[in-house]
Amino acid sequence: MIEFSGVSKSFGKVQALDRVSFSVGEGEVFGLLGPNGAGKTTLVKIATLLTLLDSGTCRVHGLDVRRDGAAIKRVIGVVPQANNLDRELTAYENLLIYGMLHKVPALKTIIEESLRSVDLWERRDSVVSGFSGGMQRRLLLARALLAQPDVLFLDEPSIGLDPQIRRQMWDIIRKIRIDGRTVLITTHYIEEAEALCDRVGILTKGKLTALDSPAKLKSQAGEYVVEFIGSDGALQQSLCRTEAEAAEAARRCTLSSVVRPTNLEDVFVRLTGRGAE
Repeated sequence: MIEFSGVSKSFGKVQALDRVSFSVGEGEVFGLLGPNGAGKTTLVKIATLLTLLDSGTCRVHGLDVRRDGAAIKRVIGVVPQANNLDRELTAYENLLIYGMLHKVPALKTIIEESLRSVDLWERRDSVVSGFSGGMQRRLLLARALLAQPDVLFLDEPSIGLDPQIRRQMWDIIRKIRIDGRTVLITTHYIEEAEALCDRVGILTKGKLTALDSPAKLKSQAGEYVVEFIGSDGALQQSLCRTEAEAAEAARRCTLSSVVRPTNLEDVFVRLTGRGAE
């Protein structure tokens, strides 16, 4: 449904993407992780026709971004990182204008369904400027779903949300997954990718450095982590293949240590040298 093949993109002297290749299958929820500036949003902008690639190919639903822009727009929905709602209009008016521009059939019925799906129907006549950040992110998602797209791009869908509202957003995304739509998510929240995604790709300085399911990425890194305070006073980690290996590593520590299962953030730090941002 989404295919990047040898995609490169530069902005002046900055190489944003360097021959990135991967594909996202039909009905799959795919997550892109990476530090700030890794190229995640640039990939989304290429696939959603907001940025031209320099070389390589990108196809969405079998359509080439260079030739089939109008057709691609009919099959995708996008939740951008930046909030581009009209804050002076009501929630209903925002969706009405969007639906009219995209010639959505049975528009009033679809608007109601979309607003109910994100639990905003009761606030349909409220002006968006009075909405909380979480409500505005949910409205962006309702707008993206309005034309019932086959492919959905979510660029940092939970950015700026507190943990409780973030998990409400996750529940909405899980419902979208049940509907069988193909979803590509960029995120800085490691636990978000681990909770929602079938597979995860990790970008580092414009290059794809890892690609697999969260479980397999963790397994490849090591099943267990030993955490301890080093001689310099900094927290240190040692990745171990087995529980017995981890127990032996912990026994050798001169200071107290903790043994725990590996999580996706451990993989992220190992590959990028940086924590989640």
